[in-house]
Amino acid sequence: MVIQLRELFQVEGMCLPVEYEMMPEELTDVRGYTFDAPVKVSGAFLNRAGIVTLKYNVSCTLHVVCDRCLAELSRDYAYDFTHTVVRSLHSEGDQYDTYLVAEHDSIDMNETAMSDLLLMLPTKMLCREDCKGLCDICGCNLNENTCDCRK
Repeated sequence: MVIQLRELFQVEGMCLPVEYEMMPEELTDVRGYTFDAPVKVSGAFLNRAGIVTLKYNVSCTLHVVCDRCLAELSRDYAYDFTHTVVRSLHSEGDQYDTYLVAEHDSIDMNETAMSDLLLMLPTKMLCREDCKGLCDICGCNLNENTCDCRK
């Protein structure tokens, strides 16, 4: 979803709400994650005293496999993000990770939301913090069963 911001940059005090969903079918190119439900994006662009800020929330439900015991489960995640939006960067000292650049006065919200979300998601997925994993000898799930392999 591309958001046009030309008017927002020109009108102080203007607020541009953003609320939509990205369907799981649209996210098939996201490697390493399977979405069980639409990714919800809600927030707003706000021009206060000539400074444009984007504040928004991204929430999703992921289908994950525990990295220790291989159990499949669904897990909900929600994160809040804030960005200062600029039309361009004027000096080499400005950093792209500090500002969200609205080239041609527009922002691709899908790209921004997915980029922010993927940076926040945990790299190690566990069914629970104290997951015992699988026995490295017989392969039984040590959360559900005990084995005599280690004796």
